[in-house]
Amino acid sequence: MQRKSVNAGLSPDIIATLKRQGYHLVGKHSAVKPCLWLKKSLRGEGLCYKGLFYGIKSHCCVQMTPSIFCNQRCLHCWRPIEILNFEDVTDVEWDTPASIVDGCLREQQRLISGYKGAKTTDLKALDEARAPKHAAISLIGEPTLYPHLKELVEEFHKRGMTTFVVTNGTKPEVLRRITPTQLYLSLNATHEGLYRKISGADFWEEIKESLRVLRRKDEEGVRTVIRITCVEGLNMDDAEGYASLVKLAAPAFVEVKAYMYLGFSRLRLHRDAMPSHESVRRFAAEIAEAAGYKVAKESETSRVVLLARALGG
Repeated sequence: MQRKSVNAGLSPDIIATLKRQGYHLVGKHSAVKPCLWLKKSLRGEGLCYKGLFYGIKSHCCVQMTPSIFCNQRCLHCWRPIEILNFEDVTDVEWDTPASIVDGCLREQQRLISGYKGAKTTDLKALDEARAPKHAAISLIGEPTLYPHLKELVEEFHKRGMTTFVVTNGTKPEVLRRITPTQLYLSLNATHEGLYRKISGADFWEEIKESLRVLRRKDEEGVRTVIRITCVEGLNMDDAEGYASLVKLAAPAFVEVKAYMYLGFSRLRLHRDAMPSHESVRRFAAEIAEAAGYKVAKESETSRVVLLARALGG
């Protein structure tokens, strides 16, 4: 099979599509986008589940990516993956980590500046937002396709910021090199056949190796998380299978989260593929029991349940 690759830059059509979707491009291949919860947090309307689970203030979080490209085509992804899916990324003139961080922080300031004159804005939160404390490297695309991810994480840390890296696990060799504050691995299947169906990709062995890397990262002091995205009628019938993969990685936490019927995913899935919070809660409890974890917290608004490793696990 001929591998699809990208080289040099983005076409004007792709750039226009991204801008219509609210992405603010930084340099040649990075982007920033304000999430719904940043807006809510600036208005004093609450925090996202990362705030509930990990203490992250949404208005102090920069949601960014160093690579808008992705090597999977997940059915449940709300992003415009049809135009940004590449198995190989070649001949790209990659921006430096420092220039990416500078550009992202600059765009973030521009994004929040419009809230100053709004009556609904919490001015204390706005003041805090001017000095962001966290970078969620999880916006669009697969960050491990950026060849200088290790240095990018370190650059954010030099600026006094913590980092979450969210990966699909297809590049275990990159995960071995990076040391973010928290490392997420998104998992959507329990076996290769289902993985191929959901992800439209062929990286199952790499993902299993990344799970082993996750175990070693936890031993190195990196907070590790597996995120399981639940799609009704597709991948919510094998709690034992997920538990075996959780045991392989032994992460500190497991997030069991509902697929949300949003964005471009609506072109691939029906609304009834979005499970209720009650369904997610039941499935999470089954995984927890099979894996030896415990239900720690949950957010009904985001339809997500947090499992924590049992003491001594």
